[in-house]
Amino acid sequence: MQDVPIAITAIGTEKLNQLQVNEFQDYVKFLPSVTIQSTAPGFSQVYFRGVASGENANHSASLPTVGVYLDEMPITTIQGSLDLHVYDMARVEALAGPQGTLYGASSMAGTIKLVSNQPDYSDTYGEIGVELNRVSRGDLGGQVEGFINAKLADNAALRMVGWYRKDGGYIDNIFGRRTYPTSGITQNNAAFVENDYNDAETYGGRLSLGIELDDSWTVKPTIMGQIQKNQGSFAQERSSAVTRRQQTVQYNPERGEDKWLQAALTIEGKIGNWDITATGGHLRRKGKADSDYSDYAFFYDAIYGYGAYFYDNAGALVSPNQYIQASDTYRRNFGEFRIASPADAPLRFIGGLFYQRQKHIIEQNYIVDDIADSITVTGTDSNIWLTKQKRIDRDQAVFGELSYDITDQLTLTGGVRVYHYKNSLVGFFGYSAGFSSQTGEAACFGPAKVPGSPCTNLDKTTSDTDFIHKLNATYKINDDALVYVTWSRGFRPGGINRRGTLPPYGADELDNYEFGWKTTLGPIRWNGAVYQEDWNNIQLSFLGANGLTEIRNAGIARIRGIETDVSFRSEGFSLNVGASYNDATIRRDFCAIANASFDCAIPGAAGEANGLLAPAGSRLPTTAKFKGNAVARYEFPVQEWDGHIQFAANYIGNRRSDLRPVENAIVGNFGAYTTADFSLGMKNELWNVEAFATNLFNSNGVVNAAVQCGESICGDPGNASGTGGVFYDYTVKPRIVGVKVARKF
Repeated sequence: MQDVPIAITAIGTEKLNQLQVNEFQDYVKFLPSVTIQSTAPGFSQVYFRGVASGENANHSASLPTVGVYLDEMPITTIQGSLDLHVYDMARVEALAGPQGTLYGASSMAGTIKLVSNQPDYSDTYGEIGVELNRVSRGDLGGQVEGFINAKLADNAALRMVGWYRKDGGYIDNIFGRRTYPTSGITQNNAAFVENDYNDAETYGGRLSLGIELDDSWTVKPTIMGQIQKNQGSFAQERSSAVTRRQQTVQYNPERGEDKWLQAALTIEGKIGNWDITATGGHLRRKGKADSDYSDYAFFYDAIYGYGAYFYDNAGALVSPNQYIQASDTYRRNFGEFRIASPADAPLRFIGGLFYQRQKHIIEQNYIVDDIADSITVTGTDSNIWLTKQKRIDRDQAVFGELSYDITDQLTLTGGVRVYHYKNSLVGFFGYSAGFSSQTGEAACFGPAKVPGSPCTNLDKTTSDTDFIHKLNATYKINDDALVYVTWSRGFRPGGINRRGTLPPYGADELDNYEFGWKTTLGPIRWNGAVYQEDWNNIQLSFLGANGLTEIRNAGIARIRGIETDVSFRSEGFSLNVGASYNDATIRRDFCAIANASFDCAIPGAAGEANGLLAPAGSRLPTTAKFKGNAVARYEFPVQEWDGHIQFAANYIGNRRSDLRPVENAIVGNFGAYTTADFSLGMKNELWNVEAFATNLFNSNGVVNAAVQCGESICGDPGNASGTGGVFYDYTVKPRIVGVKVARKF
């Protein structure tokens, strides 16, 4: 890592175990340049260096700004990367800044790479571990995990890994009652009242085979899968109905399921003295979610009398209570071919071809029970709204990097990636023709192209061909120190707006100007980088009419920052400190209707009124200006055992919830918070026993927030009379105390 001239943080196998890392959120807090937003297991978005504009991860919205890889295969998806249980991993790498030359689309701001332990030809061995824990004011949890590395022959080995984890719930769904103003119908949630109702189960496995065909060629097929099931909501409610934190009032079932299976094959070898790598894979992912949407129904009835539109076949009003049943089906194919010249030559080349295609079948059923056939979306049982669409994202590229050692100390590197993307969205969204004369079925222009939809009212494609580059100069002061300067560019493909009347949005780009250093001074390692990132043609997303996400290229932002990490080790004591500071603001006014001059007084093409949504200088949302973490560990002998004590702390600063001042004032800023972890244990050659506590002081830090209403009626979160809204805060997990035991064999 110290010889690689990029800002990279790597957490290895042993460190992952020491830090109690099980899932996405656990390791992100120890990556200084990375921020995470999460709503539930399997639904997390990550950001590097403040590159975030308030994306809402809608199924029809922009691709992420961060690429996520599992070994050689990209696993980035719209609504959250795979929330893989972290076990038997060689390391987790965080590569900050644009990685577009080698990693391509959606690595615009950075890349996270999960690298699994590979089959070992040397011997047969394994490990099994168990854990029991309890969450503060919540339920019991635990896990069982293990692996076997089986030597099949001198040139073949099989690695089998499995895990099961139960996360105890900590959110209480308390009793509530509401009366819909228009009909006078009263609703309560007595059937769903439950303490600690947001529990989760995760189980899966990995099977890897390694075969050395000869001295030059290796074949490594891998298959990996996981099922994750969760109940309830993972947000605490912010309203007058709740009396303490970690409570909510939900009126409909809430649950989620995320199942995925990945098969991959990597072939490595040599032709002459050139290294060849060919890799490919297929990913299948299926997600299901049931969500309460009754807040939307209640507040829109209270303000606009929407309840009058919901009636049965006899003409009698029915409860406007609304809930969502969603399904997302993904299919991803990936292939890459790389060739690299000898690494010890003064002139070095790496290049290749890249291809990926992801199909996403989107289904969202917005259901109001017992409504009349005339206002039910055709082909559904009781849908007031249906989204049934097929999204396909395609990406091909040719890439290459060339490095030349001008002297033994100075190296220049240049890289380029020529890419082509073609993204499409086709299908149906909206109401029945009997409910709306303008949207949904009334706007259809053809028969159904997506099975399960009544007709087609959206069918668009966008594509582009362009290139990005990287230039780097690295100077090795000595064997223990280097400095580098980099100018690199990353991109994110454009796409289709869900509202068919809006034009497609184009790609956005990030230019990164960076100076970095890596030094090792005896027991001290000090790395860091200073950078400026110019973000152009930002894909800004926001909720428009009918609560539909709209995206357009309407912004220019600049991020200036510094990140650093320092490590110290002496005898049994070690200390790691990491920190980042990012000043991220937009450079032009954000207007309701975009125009070339960024003048919010200029009306739209049809004369529609414009307006200022966010002035130049507004801070980008989601990420804090300052983030820091520290891990102190002391190891000491205890007779035949090695003992340890460890303390870790993580600090996240204040963050905006939205780029736009009006919306940010409604939801509010996310306050700064600090978490602390503690562990104490012993190990020998076979056994490892440890007691631990995460979030030791039970911080209630907010990582994300949501509200089910339009901005015009969400100004008073404490008012349940119909003039406000119900807000939901997604927080870090409460304190978890546990013990774990592992044995090698």
